[in-house]
Amino acid sequence: MVNQASGTKAFKVNRVGQRGSLSVHVADQLETLIVEGKVAVGERLPTENSLCNSFGVSRTVIREAITHLKSLGLVETRRGVGTSVLRTSKIEALPARRINPTTVEDILHLLELRLAIEPAAAEHAARRYDSDDQARLEQQHQAFTSAFVARSQAREEDYLFHFAIAQASKNPFFQSFYEHWSQGVIPRAKLSNSEINPLSSQRYLERVQNEHVRILEAILKRDSKAAFKAMKQHLERARDTYAQYVTSTP
Repeated sequence: MVNQASGTKAFKVNRVGQRGSLSVHVADQLETLIVEGKVAVGERLPTENSLCNSFGVSRTVIREAITHLKSLGLVETRRGVGTSVLRTSKIEALPARRINPTTVEDILHLLELRLAIEPAAAEHAARRYDSDDQARLEQQHQAFTSAFVARSQAREEDYLFHFAIAQASKNPFFQSFYEHWSQGVIPRAKLSNSEINPLSSQRYLERVQNEHVRILEAILKRDSKAAFKAMKQHLERARDTYAQYVTSTP
């Protein structure tokens, strides 16, 4: 059904409850509608006001959700036009032109290990963090954001954000894991500057930044299940991204 006033298609969504990250729930529903083709390429999403009413959330939540969809390459927003669907399949930005096969293997092995550890660390952090942890998490997230805006590779800032989560878990063994690997736990730390593709790398880091927001929001809301899921999705996306170099590297 097309809304004649706006030219957008009406579709059914579920109103968002108060538990967990509201922007994550909104983004997930919109992403599913787009990927499943229920909003076709070229069609506009409903206006911010309409989405606010449909989901029962604020403009800020809707804008955060749209920013996430833009980072996936699914939509674009133009002043005076609105937000339109660009494609129904997500674009995965690759951080480098090519990577040495041995380096790719090391990255994938480490991500496999991190997948077994870090979602649980985020889950515990959501349950156990205190005011000092909150300040540290917010500070490290802001440091990553600032580094990203400055077009840095944000290797140290990325590491310190994840280390802050390990600290907030209140489990010293999660902390020692990060202390042992230091920045080497971050895949980009294994890449030389000559390997990095500056343009696609910035898009990749935008995706990382948005995923960090989802993780941080879930932790600070003490939603342990959402924190576990957000961290798992973050690391799975990284694994899937670097796995592409297994076949693409000569």
